[in-house]
Amino acid sequence: MAEEFHRIRRLPPYVFAEVNSAKAKARAAAEDIVDLGMGNPDSPTPPHIVAKLVEAVQDPRTHRYSMSKGIPGLRKALAGYYERRFGVRLDPEKEVVATLGSKEGLANLAQAITSPGDTILVPNPSYPIHQFGFIIAGATARSIPYTPDDAMLSAIVQACRHSVPRPTALIVNFPSNPTALLASRDFYAELVKVAKANDLFILSDLAYAELYFDEGNPPPSVLEIPGARDCTVEFTSLSKTYNMPGWRMGFAAGNERLISALARVKSYLDYGAFTPIQVAAAAALNGPQDCVAEMRALYRERRDVLVKGLHQAGWDVPPCEGSMFLWAPIPEKFRHLGSVGFSKLLLDKAKVAVAPGIGFGEYGDGHVRIALVENKERIRQALRGIRGFLQGDNAGPVAPEAAVAK
Repeated sequence: MAEEFHRIRRLPPYVFAEVNSAKAKARAAAEDIVDLGMGNPDSPTPPHIVAKLVEAVQDPRTHRYSMSKGIPGLRKALAGYYERRFGVRLDPEKEVVATLGSKEGLANLAQAITSPGDTILVPNPSYPIHQFGFIIAGATARSIPYTPDDAMLSAIVQACRHSVPRPTALIVNFPSNPTALLASRDFYAELVKVAKANDLFILSDLAYAELYFDEGNPPPSVLEIPGARDCTVEFTSLSKTYNMPGWRMGFAAGNERLISALARVKSYLDYGAFTPIQVAAAAALNGPQDCVAEMRALYRERRDVLVKGLHQAGWDVPPCEGSMFLWAPIPEKFRHLGSVGFSKLLLDKAKVAVAPGIGFGEYGDGHVRIALVENKERIRQALRGIRGFLQGDNAGPVAPEAAVAK
């Protein structure tokens, strides 16, 4: 009876817990930590969305059970967004499901379509639920390159030829968490061809669709590609677009068979989000979108301040094309520490928290992820700490054992 439960055995210890523990210890000692670790938006939800929530919650009829697939008005609002933004027409009854954030949708779709022993193709590094949602469901994850280019396409073809059993699905996520890369429409066109030729489902995580910094080149949807709906489900979220992370409101859209499978599993597990939240989410999608442009401008400004300051400190970090993250290569003199050791040292010496890259897969261990979730004043404070750490007496490398002991 002391043996670990089967599904838990397949989950490694949560890597971020080590840094979170060190961060909590520092704060308990009254240290001022600038937290750039978790991708948790710090701006308030736009007032018109909050007002709609307050209005809806005053109606006692909204206090009853809701619909697990989402109220009709919300599914229609999501379909309207896809038509405006991507030129894609969706049937809100058959091709859209509201989820409790995109994370829940991905995990429950994995439960719906996975048989024990299935092989799933997952970019490495990538957001943990992309891999572990399927591992929890009993699948085996095979790593593929994380770059939206020929290397990824070739790796998919190779995996389909040589994996036993053959892969059944693949994950893509652009703009990417953690790497911040964007994919082109041409790449998606080739991806759909490869998926159809190899009988693969595409599961696209588009949670950062509206967080991009080239106004003339917004990220596309896989569903824009003719025929993509035959094999694709795409997940979106209101968390970052409208600063609504705690509201837990997301969507799955696309292939009718996959959407039906997800809706069927969800019907056994939940009654959907609280109805006033769904009403407010519909107001977000249907209402004025100035707040989205303001959100992009805010993150662009923070990105520019942070990247410029890091360069001045001697840390060459590329600017992100999209998402709310910098994917920062660990400075050469600290690479022997790995991402966890470097993150803990940065926390100890610079009083700045970042996310270790290995938390997103073993191929992320040469990087840390830096989230743009503090205001400019706090970012400048973080930069002062980082500059002092990199340029001062503390800049020399430490032994890995010493870093672990902190």
